[in-house]
Amino acid sequence: MIRLIENTFVLGIILLMSVSCSRAQQRIQNKPIVFDKERINLTLDYMSERYDLHQNQPIIEPRMIVLHWTVYPTLEQSFEAFKNPILSNYRPDIKDVSWLNVSAHFMVDRDGTIYRLMPENYMARHVIGLNHCAIGIENVGGTDENPLTKAQLESNIWLVHYLADKYTIEYLIGHCEYTNFESHELWLEKDENYRTEKEDPGRDFMQAVRVATKKFDFKINPKKIDK
Repeated sequence: MIRLIENTFVLGIILLMSVSCSRAQQRIQNKPIVFDKERINLTLDYMSERYDLHQNQPIIEPRMIVLHWTVYPTLEQSFEAFKNPILSNYRPDIKDVSWLNVSAHFMVDRDGTIYRLMPENYMARHVIGLNHCAIGIENVGGTDENPLTKAQLESNIWLVHYLADKYTIEYLIGHCEYTNFESHELWLEKDENYRTEKEDPGRDFMQAVRVATKKFDFKINPKKIDK
C-alpha cells in the first residue's frame, strides 16, 4: 500500500510538471532581507571561524541546493525571522555558535510565489557545514496544520531548474540530509558537536522534486560515515 501511494504521488507530480512548464516564465520577486555592513561582517566572521575561509566579501560558489521549510504559517512571520542581521532569542540552540541570523536565498510562499531574499552568490546561514557552497530555498509552513502545498512544490521544481541552468550544481538535498556530508570534501564545519536534527522538507516533497529534476543527473548524496 505504501509503495502504491508513493508511485501515485510521483505520477501526480510528473503530470503537474506539464502545468509547470506553462508557468515557467513566472517572475521571481525581490524581497530583500537586511544585508548591510553588519550582516556582511557577521557572515565573514562565520566563514572564518566555522570554515577557516578568509575572504573580503561573503561570496560563494554554488554547488548545492538545499530545500527547507520555515514552520511559520505565513510569509510575514517567516520573513520576519530572517530579516535582521542579528539572531534573535528564538534560536537558543545556535546563538552560542554565532550571532549571525539564519537566512536563505529564496522563500516560497504557500501560493507558490517565489521571493529572492538576498544575492544568490552570497553566503546565507541555513545549513550547518555547507553554507559556503549551498543555495537555500525556504518554504513557508511545513507543519501538520500547514503542510507544504502543490503550488510550493511546483515553484521549487522551477527554481531548481533555474539555478541548475545558471550554476554548476552538483547536489540537490533536503535539509534533513545535511549530516550525510560530514565526511565529504564539501563539509567544513570544525565543531564536531555542532549539529541540529532536521526533518524538512519532508520525504515525499524531496522525492517529487528529484523526479522532476532528474535530467540534471545530480550526484547521489554520500552516506554519513561514523567516526
